[in-house]
Amino acid sequence: MFVIGLTGSLGMGKSTTARLFAEAGVPVHDADAVVHRLYDGEAAAAIEAAFPGATSAGRVDRNRLAARVMNDAAALKRLEAIVHPLVQAAEQRLLDGAAARGERVAVLDIPLLFETGADQRVDAVVVVSAPAAVQRARVLERPGMTPDKLESILAKQIPDAEKRRRADFVVDTSRGLEAARAQVRAILDAVATMPKRRG
Repeated sequence: MFVIGLTGSLGMGKSTTARLFAEAGVPVHDADAVVHRLYDGEAAAAIEAAFPGATSAGRVDRNRLAARVMNDAAALKRLEAIVHPLVQAAEQRLLDGAAARGERVAVLDIPLLFETGADQRVDAVVVVSAPAAVQRARVLERPGMTPDKLESILAKQIPDAEKRRRADFVVDTSRGLEAARAQVRAILDAVATMPKRRG
């Protein structure tokens, strides 16, 4: 089975692109969605133990947790040590299930793909991109988002130009949904004949 890693900076249209892969019948593992599920249950007790007061009614309070790890690299590492193994276990379950069903392609939607070294676990990388002005306009429409918050988030991510340079494929989402859908179809056609890269 050919495994595609899907990534892209904030506001580039990655979630929409993941949906287009799913619409094409490809199993998609959404790392962010798994983290949300873990915060609502399985990981809450371990996170509360590491960060007392970060949960409420058995669920992680994302704002409280964010305040604890935002500018504290050691705290963020502690959080990642709890969450990353659980996310990778969920990813492996999706891949095992897809392989057992005879799927030819699966997508791992991982926001920090390059930053976490997850590009080593996939056969090809798809980066979702758009011009900086489009990205900025999209992100600043989100509730609670400010220019300072946007800059802080982008500072922690590999720049878009570097992601595009390291990508096997780039999906430009600035030209509308149908253009993005056509790009996804073209990628699926291309990977059908590409060699696998994973060990």
